[in-house]
Amino acid sequence: MRPTLSLIRREFSAYFWSPIAYVVLAVFLAVTGHLFYLSLEMLTAKGPKGISYPMELIVNSVPFWLVFVSIAPLLTMRLFAEEQSSGTLEMLLTAPVRDWQVVCAKYVACYGFYVLMWLPTLLYLPILTDWTWWTLHCEIDPWLIVTTYLGLALAGAMFLSIGLFISSLVKSQMIAALISLFLGMFFVVGGIWRPDMDTSDAPYRVLYYFTVPLHFERSFGRGLIDTRNLILYGSVALLGLFLTVRSLESRRWR
Repeated sequence: MRPTLSLIRREFSAYFWSPIAYVVLAVFLAVTGHLFYLSLEMLTAKGPKGISYPMELIVNSVPFWLVFVSIAPLLTMRLFAEEQSSGTLEMLLTAPVRDWQVVCAKYVACYGFYVLMWLPTLLYLPILTDWTWWTLHCEIDPWLIVTTYLGLALAGAMFLSIGLFISSLVKSQMIAALISLFLGMFFVVGGIWRPDMDTSDAPYRVLYYFTVPLHFERSFGRGLIDTRNLILYGSVALLGLFLTVRSLESRRWR
């Protein structure tokens, strides 16, 4: 257990020595902060320009999802690819830790930094749930925000798992980021493209099941928790971790 905790501390602290992590954090906070400001304006607007849910504008906007889908590739691209290119992965695999411990340590550290990115946005909550904006008073059901953050936490776990697996396959961090971004877009493009489809048709139901932005538009953002979404996030995350462990195990036979 102690070696695993040491690995987690090592990987987590490495983010604070990487300029990419600070760039990702700055861009993320800039985009979410701007969308939050627009949300405050639209919550007080009347007529067709207003919004009904506190984080509706944030989780239903194209800029947010473009930034969101880019976070995982940038945070995970170095985890194994850098170790392989520098030759330190072999030393790590010969240490007194199991492959699954190495994978879990890197994943926990990466997910910890992902959660850290969202902590500053908690400052928005008192404003969203009970605030006075100019001369208007608005009270929002906090459960809508809880379900939205829950969905973001679970969706992030899925995307990070995909990025971790890709990083274990290649030596180039850039290639790992590009492949992870391509795979991540598979779960996002339907919400950005938004094809005109009948919601009762089978193709739309399939599209909805695999499209993360639609999950927030129709479920998490409205205070609903759809177990189908939870199954998708959990199964893909576990599959990604399992494949990453198998990828490391295969290196012992090379």
